[in-house]
Amino acid sequence: TLLTCAQAAAQTCRTETEVPSTTPAGRFLVHGNGTVTDTATGLIWAQCAEGLSGSACTEGTAAIFTWADALIRARDSTHAGYTDWRLPNVKELSSIVEERCYAPAINLAVFPNTPSSVFWSASPGGSSSYYAWYVYFYYGGASGYGYRSNNNHVRLVRSGQ
Repeated sequence: TLLTCAQAAAQTCRTETEVPSTTPAGRFLVHGNGTVTDTATGLIWAQCAEGLSGSACTEGTAAIFTWADALIRARDSTHAGYTDWRLPNVKELSSIVEERCYAPAINLAVFPNTPSSVFWSASPGGSSSYYAWYVYFYYGGASGYGYRSNNNHVRLVRSGQ
């Protein structure tokens, strides 16, 4: 099931002297085709959340999916001409959290117009098959697990070459 949700408003960041950046822009290569390479991890990310497009990720509406639909969306994606997209595991998804910022907790120069919301990971959650792990990009450090039937945002990743 594909649903949509409104975008977040304004990001707040502490200064570099208060909290050092965990995802400085220089760590990423923005390719201009809707993909971004994280030079620290080697992962290639979709620059926009699913449902958004354009250089500033302002075209469309950020889509939300159940966990099963998110896995299907990743499997079927041909974004930027690649067919090996997947949902990131919770550790990978947490690696793009910008800890000095919130609302959203991400580097908006690299990942523009990211909703301050929950994003699914591919990691099953807890001790039950009803849950999967997510990262909450309002504060970023708050990851947890929720019902797989919940509707959350998706950012796709592929392994570096």
